[in-house]
Amino acid sequence: MKPISQTILITGVSTGIGYGAAKSFLRRGYVVFGSVRNKTDADRLQAEFGDQFTPLLFDVTDAEAVQAAADQLAERLNGSGLGGLVNNAGVAFGGPLQYQPLQTIRYHFEVNVLGLLQVTQAFLPLLGARDGHPVQPGRILNISSVNGQIAIPFMGAYVGSKHALEGLSHSLRRELAVFGIKVVIVGPGAVKTPIWGKGVDISPYANTRYYPAMQWFLKQVSVSEANGFSVDYIGERIADIYETKHPRVRYTLVPNLLMSWILPRLLPARLLDWILGRMSGLKN
Repeated sequence: MKPISQTILITGVSTGIGYGAAKSFLRRGYVVFGSVRNKTDADRLQAEFGDQFTPLLFDVTDAEAVQAAADQLAERLNGSGLGGLVNNAGVAFGGPLQYQPLQTIRYHFEVNVLGLLQVTQAFLPLLGARDGHPVQPGRILNISSVNGQIAIPFMGAYVGSKHALEGLSHSLRRELAVFGIKVVIVGPGAVKTPIWGKGVDISPYANTRYYPAMQWFLKQVSVSEANGFSVDYIGERIADIYETKHPRVRYTLVPNLLMSWILPRLLPARLLDWILGRMSGLKN
């Protein structure tokens, strides 16, 4: 039987879920490669994580930088294979779709969907999408969100990109079965991560009819974030899922499974519309 590679690449490790996942894999003895977008973060993480960690400097939307990183990693692995890829890098910016600038909406898809696919394509040969791969085929974990299946107001661009990520992941899983590469979707709910604090600014919409509802929404984001899972917990769960011999197609990681996942998916769409409308003030 071919050996299993104890190497893994995680995108977006400077903060949040990617940072937590990197720590968890390092604790388990993996050699971790992590993407960051600037040298300051690269140096900080290298000093913190030590020799088992190697930063790769690239933005997932930069095709040349992504390919250069793939070439760099191939040289580092010296003909061996990459055990896994955790596609974690992502962005989230709140705003009503009526007014949110198209360049902001487009950026969600550039990072969360096309950037993810660009990274996946570049590293697939190292994961086993080639003849004569020297180790067992690797696996891919695509970090989605509860919002990959449940749509909430004022995060439409993010929701759309995560819906797209999940559809892409299902097709990719079925295609890569020919190589034995597994593709798994991980959908976290509320997590104590900077992505929300950095991405929700309601001030541009102060003179719109959405503003009172957005104030309510911002309070809900703060409450959810305060009660969310820690990045360390999510990092451990990601590592657990990665090491599962026969993983499920999708994993949902939410603090309140009933209210945040089960009920919203069981309720008729119109009833959920009414509930959210009454709670937020969006219902006319």
